Amino acid sequence: MTKAAVVGTGFIGPVHAEALKRLGIGLRGILGSSPEKSKKAAQTLGAEKSYSSYEELLSDKEVSCVHLTTPNKKHFDEVKAALAAGKHVVCEKPLGMTSKETAELVRLAAASPKLITAVNYNIRFYPLALEARARVRRGDLGGLYHVRGGYIQDWLLFPTDFNWRVLAEEGGETRAIGDIGTHWLDLVQFVSGQAVSAVFADLKTVHPVRQRPLGSVETFQDKIAGAKQDRAPVNITTEDYGSVLLRFKSGAKGVVTVSQVTAGKKNSLSYEMAFAKGALAWDSESPNSLWLGSREKANESLIRDPSLLSSDVTPYTNYPGGHNEGFPDTFKQLYRAVYADIEKGARSAEPLYATFQDGHRELLLCEAILQSARSEKWVEIKD
Repeated sequence: MTKAAVVGTGFIGPVHAEALKRLGIGLRGILGSSPEKSKKAAQTLGAEKSYSSYEELLSDKEVSCVHLTTPNKKHFDEVKAALAAGKHVVCEKPLGMTSKETAELVRLAAASPKLITAVNYNIRFYPLALEARARVRRGDLGGLYHVRGGYIQDWLLFPTDFNWRVLAEEGGETRAIGDIGTHWLDLVQFVSGQAVSAVFADLKTVHPVRQRPLGSVETFQDKIAGAKQDRAPVNITTEDYGSVLLRFKSGAKGVVTVSQVTAGKKNSLSYEMAFAKGALAWDSESPNSLWLGSREKANESLIRDPSLLSSDVTPYTNYPGGHNEGFPDTFKQLYRAVYADIEKGARSAEPLYATFQDGHRELLLCEAILQSARSEKWVEIKD
């Protein structure tokens, strides 16, 4: 039986663990930032065991696949060690802190073709994201003209809101773009089939000083009433907001706005794509509806229903129409694709999940966006 181990017990680690259990993948163990956190998470999530160190986890021969949900700065070393130990890897984005790191991980993954390696861009696996992609690939909509959209949140609205992601040394030099903007960029390129070739960016740090709690705070938890701690000021260099003009290799154009300081928006990834024959629009806060725009007939709203979706999409939606599927389900469906390849013993020719190459390209995009914002010029994406 294929078994997995999860590294990280914060916001996203339990999401991985729960999705694995829903799929029937054995949850061998959990590793937290301390033995106490490991034990507590293992008990809560129903793992077979807890680990006291990453080395102990990698030496466990019953673990086939490692899920990494640790802070960004740890990903490079943890992925390298997992591959060296012969483990399949699912890594939270970003794959590394720099494109130099991610390029090295791409090379290491290519040198181990029997190991399945994926980056956790879960938003691809909303059923209507897959349906939009299927319609584009069939040619239903014609060539892409332009794209607009954004990823908007409010969880870092106030200067007293804090998380390790706001620190460049922990999360990387870009934050709103790197943390959530890459989800938008990955999804739009995945659905449209078009790669971004150049960017022109404008970034802003709304709160150059934030109040850091003297204790640890998990992602999104600082907003909860009662989560009050003594604080100290800390300088912030990562952006709270960014807008980026896009050029695609096909000649199509686009624009994306990313914000973590927009009151009332909890987790809204939205896009509108204009094609020669029609248009598509979708918002992650209403994920079970896909808008289909037309010039010569009435617009339509496709409600997620397996009986109405393309045949290659139905394996990734499990509930009848009217029974909504959401954020946790995307993880389950992503791992369905990953573990199918693990069981098969080979990578699919065109996997639906994001590969290490996809993860590497997202770092190239982030670095180009940062360079563009600093130089106030268009920057080409390196291949």
